[in-house]
Amino acid sequence: MTLRFKGFVLLGALLGGPLSAEAPDSSMPPEIRPVPAVEEAATPAPVRRPADLEAEVPVVETTMRETPPITVVAAGLARSPLPIPRPRVIVRRVAPPPETSAPAPEPVVVASAGAVVRPAPPPKRPKGGFLAALFRAPDKPSKYPAAGSVCGDPAIRGQALPPIPAKLRGCGQPNPVRITSVDGVALTTPATVSCETASALRRWVSGVVKPVVGRHGGGVAGLKVAASYSCRTRNNVPGAKISEHGRGKAIDISAIILKNGSAMTVLHGWRDKVQGPILQKIHAAACGTFGTVLGPRSDRYHQDHLHLDVAAHGYGPYCR
Repeated sequence: MTLRFKGFVLLGALLGGPLSAEAPDSSMPPEIRPVPAVEEAATPAPVRRPADLEAEVPVVETTMRETPPITVVAAGLARSPLPIPRPRVIVRRVAPPPETSAPAPEPVVVASAGAVVRPAPPPKRPKGGFLAALFRAPDKPSKYPAAGSVCGDPAIRGQALPPIPAKLRGCGQPNPVRITSVDGVALTTPATVSCETASALRRWVSGVVKPVVGRHGGGVAGLKVAASYSCRTRNNVPGAKISEHGRGKAIDISAIILKNGSAMTVLHGWRDKVQGPILQKIHAAACGTFGTVLGPRSDRYHQDHLHLDVAAHGYGPYCR
């Protein structure tokens, strides 16, 4: 008999029965274990909705620097057992914060969306440089209205006349005008001339008479007209050629009226120490603007006036 078997026999003897005892017909009922007291279940916490959470949690403000700047206000949310919609975003426009340290932007005028108006470029200099600008014909003054002007020049005031028929062969003027002032300088007597003569007189007054007289006597106020259209021969000499006065192409000026009421007459001022140089310069500068310029140095017929006409000479202006 082995040692293990002997051990089993001895264990059975100790337990009070043989090792080969049969199992009982029924088993003992199980012992009922004690059941712990059941406590009353706690009331579940109510589910918190986003509106409640939005009122409880702090509001986060974030400033976004855009154009224009806007502030985004978002409501934070706590954890929830249920899926909830994303937080609502409130966008409102606010004034940009002051920035004293930033440099001022370049002034730009916005005309419309996408269009920017920038300052106009400086005017271009006239072609030809300083000399071309100095000797060019003066511009037509813009201070005179078109109404009441003639010859297409607002600075020539007057009215158009019907054609003047010829009393003598070579006289007459198909398009005469009666002018009362040129470039703001009044004529003591309305002059009947052609538009060509009126335009030359305006250029002479604005480009020569006014600048030469300057502030002497307060400046130029008027011109004393000695003659304009007249159907006659030259110097009223019988048998002579028809004068340019008979064609409306000439005008005679006997004095310059000044704003202080005085007058520089050709008859008395030509040899005067003060008025003489002014009148002589006015006479000389008329040459070229007019085709013929005659004064006291030409002959005895022009001692008291300047004869100005627009006759064309093949050899150029005739000035004496």
